[in-house]
Amino acid sequence: MKSAPRRFAAFCLAMVSMLVLSACSLPFLPAPTAKPSTSTVDPSIAASAPEGLEKFYSQRVEWSSCEDGFECGKVQVPLDYGKPDSEEITLSAIKLASNGSKKGTVLINPGGPGGSGVDFVKDSGKSHFTQKLRSNYDIVGFDPRGVKRSAPVTCMSSDAERDAAREKDFRKDTDEGLAAALAFNKTVAKQCAEKTGPVLEHIDTVSAAKDLDVLRAVVNDAKLNYLGYSYGTFLGSTYADLFPENVGRLVLDGAVDPSISNEELTAGQARAFEKAIRTYVANCLGQNNCPLSGGVDNGVQEIRDLINAVDANPQTARDGRLVTGTEFVNGLILPLYDNQSWPALTQALESAFSGDVSQMLRIADLGADRDPSGKYTSNSAFAFTAINCLDYPMVTDTAGMRAEEAKLKQDSPTFGSFFAYGGLTCKEWPYQPKRQPAAVEYTGSAPIVVIGTTGDPATPLEWSESLRKQLENAALVTWEGEGHTAYGRSNSCVSTAVDDYFVDGKLPQDGLKC
Repeated sequence: MKSAPRRFAAFCLAMVSMLVLSACSLPFLPAPTAKPSTSTVDPSIAASAPEGLEKFYSQRVEWSSCEDGFECGKVQVPLDYGKPDSEEITLSAIKLASNGSKKGTVLINPGGPGGSGVDFVKDSGKSHFTQKLRSNYDIVGFDPRGVKRSAPVTCMSSDAERDAAREKDFRKDTDEGLAAALAFNKTVAKQCAEKTGPVLEHIDTVSAAKDLDVLRAVVNDAKLNYLGYSYGTFLGSTYADLFPENVGRLVLDGAVDPSISNEELTAGQARAFEKAIRTYVANCLGQNNCPLSGGVDNGVQEIRDLINAVDANPQTARDGRLVTGTEFVNGLILPLYDNQSWPALTQALESAFSGDVSQMLRIADLGADRDPSGKYTSNSAFAFTAINCLDYPMVTDTAGMRAEEAKLKQDSPTFGSFFAYGGLTCKEWPYQPKRQPAAVEYTGSAPIVVIGTTGDPATPLEWSESLRKQLENAALVTWEGEGHTAYGRSNSCVSTAVDDYFVDGKLPQDGLKC
């Protein structure tokens, strides 16, 4: 086993089929082809700038046509908010302009950490968001600091190097394997520091939330209107804590509980994915083409046996790459983010039971943003690590990690061991965490909408319930469905609740079930 599956790594929220999954990673946008338009900030909005940040809040952003129906722009922010007069970094953003009577802008974060908001809006903006929302708001996606086009975290030089890293197979249940994994992670951490430069120290979520307030100002909104998915809810709740008076209409879908530790987050996900695999198996057994047999317990055990076989003896895919147990699990869990992707998982399992793990590797590639040609189209894995290492203190001593593994195996017999040893990634990280887990303290007058999904494997429903209580001035909407997040992939009950809130200012009934 190498590294544990990545937390919150659902960057693609509409995984209807393998073709849609393949579209989750997008190439860089082409150069502007039309005359740029300039966005000038209203002086009253610019006046909301914290002391020393006036030039950032009042900057003029040039929006240039970059795709059919989209405009792209660049926004300058301080590298270090403690030293705003020193180095600056550039954030990339994309806008899908309102096609009706514009009320303002909704800023979007698709999750991660490490997900590209530029890619998400470009890929899904015209289909994911309702006509009601689009006719009333500009939709703006952005790459947070450290992500893809915005001062990106860089750790490896080539696609081949990234392929080789994914083939590493460390036996962490032995002292020798643990030492080898730590040595490898130390080398990668050093490369990240050397190749990324000073920004690596400043891509924590608090800094990203301060960027979010600059973005609010430069799109000319007196209050922030925001839709955040998964990790994006953590970014949004952090913003609400820092800028309570600037909160407009915030929707936090698939919430992360900011009050719990890294180890509690991992345990919660392990339990939720165990629940999700059982739900999948129950569904599969009712289909004619299911490769599993018996009842749910037997079907899940057959999957466990398959995982253990690949983990004990990594297999070679048709393209010659080695598939370890961890990569097999990465492929297995990705379709659990959306029940419409379950047929793809069934096909991959059927092939794997026949001795061919190639389809499972292809699904794992989608999660790693590797396209069929072998090119990695984003830095999401590196950004994920770098942001989490700054956001969360982690258990890194051997005894503590071994104890955590034992508990995770109890919480999730299928996946627990693959979620263990996350602390190894950050043990030799060049920068210390910048925050401690803490409940949000929101004092603003604008109510916030939190959405949870009963069958969410990545952000369990109890996290949304907890965040709603922490925010106090909020309403919780629960979708009774399967998969990760709700708005844009669930039902009209959820979309109507969100649209009426954004457009009409109508807060959903707290406790609404959809």
